Amino acid sequence: MDIQQTRILQDLDAAHHLHPFNDNGALAAKGTRILTRGQGCYVWDAEGNKLLDAFAGLWCVNIGYGRSELGEVASRQMTQLAYYNSFFQCTTEPTIRLAAKLAELTPGDLNHAFFVNSGSEANDTILRLVRHFWAVQDQPRKNIFIGRHNGYHGTTMAGASLGGMKGMHGQGGLPIPDIVHIEPPFWFYDGGDLSEDEYGLVAARRLEDKILQLGPERVAAFIGEPIMGAIGVYIPPRTYWPEVERICRKYDVLLVADEVICGFGRTGQWFGSQYFGFQPDVMPIAKGITSGYIPLGAAMFNDRVAGVLKDQGGELAHGATYSGHPVCAAVALENIRILQEEKIVETARDHIAPYLAQRWAELGEHRLVGQARIAGLMGALELVPHKGQRTTFAERGTVGTLCRDNALRHGLILRATYDSMLLSPPLVITRAQVDELFDKAWKALDETAEAIAI
Repeated sequence: MDIQQTRILQDLDAAHHLHPFNDNGALAAKGTRILTRGQGCYVWDAEGNKLLDAFAGLWCVNIGYGRSELGEVASRQMTQLAYYNSFFQCTTEPTIRLAAKLAELTPGDLNHAFFVNSGSEANDTILRLVRHFWAVQDQPRKNIFIGRHNGYHGTTMAGASLGGMKGMHGQGGLPIPDIVHIEPPFWFYDGGDLSEDEYGLVAARRLEDKILQLGPERVAAFIGEPIMGAIGVYIPPRTYWPEVERICRKYDVLLVADEVICGFGRTGQWFGSQYFGFQPDVMPIAKGITSGYIPLGAAMFNDRVAGVLKDQGGELAHGATYSGHPVCAAVALENIRILQEEKIVETARDHIAPYLAQRWAELGEHRLVGQARIAGLMGALELVPHKGQRTTFAERGTVGTLCRDNALRHGLILRATYDSMLLSPPLVITRAQVDELFDKAWKALDETAEAIAI
């Protein structure tokens, strides 16, 4: 694409397109980056720059870019039956087969899928149906959801309320009633003199304190990401999730594991709950279910919850035009087939993740990095003003943004949240590409440190 055509598109974008999570006025003045194609772990922009995408789009392109099989499956399904709904006592074959495949893949007895279009909608669905689950059992006051400050569960009214992002709560009158939050498990800044295992138990028991404060008869569910992604890849100590599960079982509080980011191989296991060794009752999924090739999400319910909804719930007054869309379901099935038949999750876990962890730890030796944390193919570099001290920069986010931009100039896409550099590459990344990632990230760190005189 020539420069003139790029500028025309940028002008059209500025005039007509509102971008999520952007200062749209500033972006219009700057001009958006236009991506034109992708292959494997790389994308190219309209100006011809080749970029190693170490963030897999938005945590989601697990099988990499350019897999024509998914387009071919979508084309066949569109030609055969492009659309039908699931409302009028009807469905389609791909939708049925995907529900069965998800029941097979997800851990424990998460055997029931309610299809939606995104992770946000999955969490809206869960809020409504979990409250309905308790109400039809004559416990309508058992309707409070407990989430975590800085947790992320989407941007809809319910999703953003379940999440604990103050910036999001400042827009639109959030959170909605009967959603409360506890502190998240982040040892690096919050652990003090405790070991990570000790801190994991302390952080988990904040949930018990909150349940007792509210009254167990009021608390419907606890929701959390196995690894808190958007805030900076907070990887909890191994002691955290088993203790959370124990507490939920003790007080009959449903445990919701938000697997929108962690699901479909991101941690080296199919789901983050398997990585940490706990069993959720309810599980929202999206992103990696289609590797981002087409929008799709689902809320998975265990036998207990689904049994009540089916036997006592009456008509479920919830759904969307595209719930269980046959084209999306067909693409998801093909994506899962590729993940399984090519053993992408297992290869990532056994061969790539250990090498990536080694190289990521080497980046942790840089004078600008206070902590290099990683789980599977998901990690973060915590940038600090003083090596060896768990302190933050006076103006949070400036250094992270600078480092992100430096990385981009070297052809590397990382995400910055405040001063954390976030990693989430396609699961198909190779060892050679891991080395490329290391070299480019080190250059970006060097340039950032020099710019701020560290």
